[in-house]
Amino acid sequence: MKEKTLNLVFFVIGAVMLASLFFPAPGKADVDINVGINIPLPALVFHEPPPVVVVPGSYVYYVPEIEVDILFHRGYWYRPHKGHWYRSSSYDRRWVYIPTSRVPHAVIALPHDYRRASPGHRKISHGEVKRKWRQWEKEKHWDREERRRGRGEERQEGRGRGGR
Repeated sequence: MKEKTLNLVFFVIGAVMLASLFFPAPGKADVDINVGINIPLPALVFHEPPPVVVVPGSYVYYVPEIEVDILFHRGYWYRPHKGHWYRSSSYDRRWVYIPTSRVPHAVIALPHDYRRASPGHRKISHGEVKRKWRQWEKEKHWDREERRRGRGEERQEGRGRGGR
Protein backbone atom coordinates (compact mmCIF):
# COMPACT_ATOMS: atom_id res chain seq x y z
CA MET A 1 0.00 0.00 0.00
CA LYS A 2 2.79 2.39 0.93
CA GLU A 3 4.49 1.76 -2.43
CA LYS A 4 1.27 2.46 -4.38
CA THR A 5 0.81 5.77 -2.54
CA LEU A 6 4.41 6.79 -3.26
CA ASN A 7 4.03 5.91 -6.94
CA LEU A 8 0.80 7.93 -7.10
CA VAL A 9 2.53 10.97 -5.53
CA PHE A 10 5.39 10.79 -8.06
CA PHE A 11 2.89 10.36 -10.89
CA VAL A 12 0.91 13.45 -9.80
CA ILE A 13 4.08 15.55 -9.40
CA GLY A 14 5.29 14.44 -12.85
CA ALA A 15 1.92 15.20 -14.42
CA VAL A 16 1.83 18.68 -12.88
CA MET A 17 5.37 19.41 -14.10
CA LEU A 18 4.52 18.19 -17.60
CA ALA A 19 1.29 20.21 -17.69
CA SER A 20 3.17 23.35 -16.62
CA LEU A 21 5.30 23.07 -19.75
CA PHE A 22 2.24 23.17 -21.99
CA PHE A 23 0.01 25.44 -19.94
CA PRO A 24 2.09 28.19 -18.31
CA ALA A 25 0.60 30.10 -15.40
CA PRO A 26 -1.11 33.36 -16.38
CA GLY A 27 1.05 36.45 -15.87
CA LYS A 28 4.29 34.51 -16.02
CA ALA A 29 7.08 36.25 -17.96
CA ASP A 30 8.62 34.60 -21.00
CA VAL A 31 12.19 33.47 -20.68
CA ASP A 32 14.72 34.79 -23.19
CA ILE A 33 17.96 32.89 -23.48
CA ASN A 34 20.92 34.39 -25.35
CA VAL A 35 24.00 32.42 -26.18
CA GLY A 36 27.10 34.58 -26.57
CA ILE A 37 29.96 33.74 -28.87
CA ASN A 38 33.24 34.04 -27.08
CA ILE A 39 36.11 34.47 -29.50
CA PRO A 40 39.12 35.46 -27.44
CA LEU A 41 40.71 38.71 -28.52
CA PRO A 42 44.45 38.88 -28.95
CA ALA A 43 45.88 40.70 -25.96
CA LEU A 44 47.15 44.24 -26.44
CA VAL A 45 49.70 45.68 -24.07
CA PHE A 46 49.86 49.42 -23.51
CA HIS A 47 52.61 50.90 -21.39
CA GLU A 48 50.60 54.09 -21.08
CA PRO A 49 47.14 55.23 -22.16
CA PRO A 50 47.14 55.69 -25.94
CA PRO A 51 46.41 59.02 -27.58
CA VAL A 52 43.51 59.12 -30.04
CA VAL A 53 42.62 61.04 -33.18
CA VAL A 54 39.09 62.12 -34.07
CA VAL A 55 37.76 60.65 -37.32
CA PRO A 56 36.92 63.67 -39.51
CA GLY A 57 33.19 64.35 -39.72
CA SER A 58 32.39 62.26 -36.64
CA TYR A 59 32.69 62.03 -32.89
CA VAL A 60 34.46 58.70 -33.08
CA TYR A 61 38.10 58.51 -32.05
CA TYR A 62 40.69 55.89 -33.00
CA VAL A 63 44.08 54.84 -31.67
CA PRO A 64 46.46 55.70 -34.54
CA GLU A 65 49.70 54.08 -33.41
CA ILE A 66 48.59 50.43 -33.59
CA GLU A 67 47.47 48.16 -36.42
CA VAL A 68 44.36 46.94 -34.57
CA ASP A 69 41.16 48.98 -34.75
CA ILE A 70 40.30 50.38 -31.33
CA LEU A 71 37.63 53.06 -31.40
CA PHE A 72 36.24 55.35 -28.70
CA HIS A 73 32.70 56.69 -28.91
CA ARG A 74 30.44 58.12 -26.19
CA GLY A 75 32.31 56.67 -23.24
CA TYR A 76 32.99 53.19 -24.60
CA TRP A 77 35.76 51.52 -26.54
CA TYR A 78 34.86 49.31 -29.51
CA ARG A 79 36.98 46.70 -31.19
CA PRO A 80 36.11 44.62 -34.24
CA HIS A 81 37.73 41.18 -34.50
CA LYS A 82 37.08 38.42 -37.04
CA GLY A 83 33.62 39.69 -37.97
CA HIS A 84 32.49 40.27 -34.37
CA TRP A 85 32.36 43.39 -32.21
CA TYR A 86 33.54 43.86 -28.64
CA ARG A 87 32.99 46.72 -26.22
CA SER A 88 34.77 47.84 -23.08
CA SER A 89 34.73 50.73 -20.65
CA SER A 90 38.54 50.73 -20.88
CA TYR A 91 40.93 50.52 -23.82
CA ASP A 92 43.03 47.79 -22.24
CA ARG A 93 40.81 45.23 -20.53
CA ARG A 94 37.56 43.29 -20.23
CA TRP A 95 36.34 43.27 -23.81
CA VAL A 96 32.80 41.87 -24.01
CA TYR A 97 31.18 40.51 -27.16
CA ILE A 98 28.20 42.56 -28.40
CA PRO A 99 25.96 41.89 -31.38
CA THR A 100 26.50 44.19 -34.36
CA SER A 101 23.01 45.61 -33.77
CA ARG A 102 24.28 47.15 -30.50
CA VAL A 103 27.31 48.88 -32.06
CA PRO A 104 26.53 52.60 -32.56
CA HIS A 105 25.83 53.61 -36.17
CA ALA A 106 28.59 56.24 -36.00
CA VAL A 107 31.13 53.46 -35.35
CA ILE A 108 29.78 51.00 -37.94
CA ALA A 109 29.43 53.69 -40.62
CA LEU A 110 33.05 54.88 -40.55
CA PRO A 111 34.59 55.09 -44.02
CA HIS A 112 36.98 52.24 -44.81
CA ASP A 113 39.91 54.67 -45.00
CA TYR A 114 39.13 56.51 -41.75
CA ARG A 115 42.73 56.04 -40.54
CA ARG A 116 43.97 58.50 -43.13
CA ALA A 117 43.25 61.59 -41.06
CA SER A 118 43.42 64.93 -42.78
CA PRO A 119 46.43 67.10 -42.04
CA GLY A 120 45.93 69.20 -38.94
CA HIS A 121 44.16 66.57 -36.89
CA ARG A 122 46.04 66.38 -33.66
CA LYS A 123 46.54 63.51 -31.29
CA ILE A 124 44.40 63.86 -28.19
CA SER A 125 45.53 62.46 -24.86
CA HIS A 126 43.51 59.68 -23.29
CA GLY A 127 42.79 61.85 -20.25
CA GLU A 128 41.56 64.76 -22.35
CA VAL A 129 39.15 62.67 -24.42
CA LYS A 130 37.82 60.98 -21.26
CA ARG A 131 37.19 64.36 -19.62
CA LYS A 132 35.85 66.30 -22.61
CA TRP A 133 34.07 63.98 -25.07
CA ARG A 134 30.60 64.90 -23.72
CA GLN A 135 31.33 68.62 -23.84
CA TRP A 136 32.79 68.36 -27.37
CA GLU A 137 29.71 66.54 -28.62
CA LYS A 138 27.29 68.89 -26.90
CA GLU A 139 29.06 71.99 -28.22
CA LYS A 140 29.70 70.48 -31.70
CA HIS A 141 33.40 71.13 -31.14
CA TRP A 142 34.68 69.06 -34.08
CA ASP A 143 32.13 70.57 -36.46
CA ARG A 144 33.45 74.04 -35.61
CA GLU A 145 37.04 72.82 -36.00
CA GLU A 146 36.25 71.45 -39.47
CA ARG A 147 34.66 74.75 -40.54
CA ARG A 148 37.58 76.75 -39.13
CA ARG A 149 40.10 74.46 -40.83
CA GLY A 150 38.15 74.76 -44.11
CA ARG A 151 38.18 78.56 -43.96
CA GLY A 152 41.90 78.56 -43.21
CA GLU A 153 42.65 76.30 -46.17
CA GLU A 154 40.56 78.52 -48.49
CA ARG A 155 42.50 81.60 -47.41
CA GLN A 156 45.84 79.88 -47.94
CA GLU A 157 44.77 78.61 -51.39
CA GLY A 158 43.65 82.12 -52.29
CA ARG A 159 47.03 83.58 -51.29
CA GLY A 160 48.88 80.93 -53.26
CA ARG A 161 47.10 81.91 -56.47
CA GLY A 162 47.81 85.60 -56.23
CA GLY A 163 44.73 86.35 -54.13
CA ARG A 164 44.68 88.75 -51.15
